[in-house]
Amino acid sequence: MAQSTRVVELSRSRIEQLKQHLERGAFDFRSVPHAVFSVKGEGVVATAYASGKLVVQGDHPEEFLTRYVEASGAPSHAPGTGQPAPEARGAGRGAQDAPAGYVTMVGSDESGKGDYFGPLVVCAVRLEPEESKAFEGGPVRDSKQVADEACLRLGAALRGKLPFAIAMLWPEEYNQAHGRYRNLNPLLADLHAQVIRKLARPGMRVLVDQFANVKVMERALAGADVHLVQHPRAERVPAVAAASIIARETFLTGLRKLSDDFAVDLPKGAGSPVDQAARRFVGLHGEALLGKVAKLHFKNTQKIGLRGTPP
Repeated sequence: MAQSTRVVELSRSRIEQLKQHLERGAFDFRSVPHAVFSVKGEGVVATAYASGKLVVQGDHPEEFLTRYVEASGAPSHAPGTGQPAPEARGAGRGAQDAPAGYVTMVGSDESGKGDYFGPLVVCAVRLEPEESKAFEGGPVRDSKQVADEACLRLGAALRGKLPFAIAMLWPEEYNQAHGRYRNLNPLLADLHAQVIRKLARPGMRVLVDQFANVKVMERALAGADVHLVQHPRAERVPAVAAASIIARETFLTGLRKLSDDFAVDLPKGAGSPVDQAARRFVGLHGEALLGKVAKLHFKNTQKIGLRGTPP
């Protein structure tokens, strides 16, 4: 993957604050001429120069900026403009009100996108700075790293304490919607936009785990007064991690409900066990009902000898 470079301007006090914050993390500090500090870690090299420029190079420099610079609420500036950089606008709370390195943020993520059986779920969560700080290093992380039973318990707990919004399409609804959109990404973007609009306040920072070209999500949120940030692996940020957990918990609960309703064990994913389960389902209930439990445009439908989504 080609590396990218991002440059922002920071005040000297903000550079020192950032240095102290990074010293508490898993970064290797390096000696670089004319630099206040330079660190390597989390897939980037970040160097802060005495001139006030912070240069971040790596596969996903936006992720570093979102987590360690943008989220601080401190006044960073685009080089040569004297104006807040795009990644610094809409920062939410002022730095004096929030724990260092955190602002109020809405994060969104989805579950079920790659699963033949079960619903498609999109969840957004709003976290205040103190909540984000409390979640760092704890069990709230990317749901793909959490066992199903733990995810069910943790998701239920998060629902009881955090503001969240969910958009869920059961397979029958999903098949109808996919037939209209003919492409998953615009449909997914509209679901993300739906839950984000329910939670985000004007000017608030919104972080989406990137799933398509950034313009797809930008179009879906057109007109919303939010500062949208997108990058892969955004589950490293607590708000997106919490959304990931609740989305997965909702998906797993929905999958179990469908399994119980139709008396067929419906597995996750889209591999050979899924094909076998689909054959059992069709043998028991017939092809006409498969669309009530499965996303018919998946290749699994053709692999078991069925026609799939009608034109």
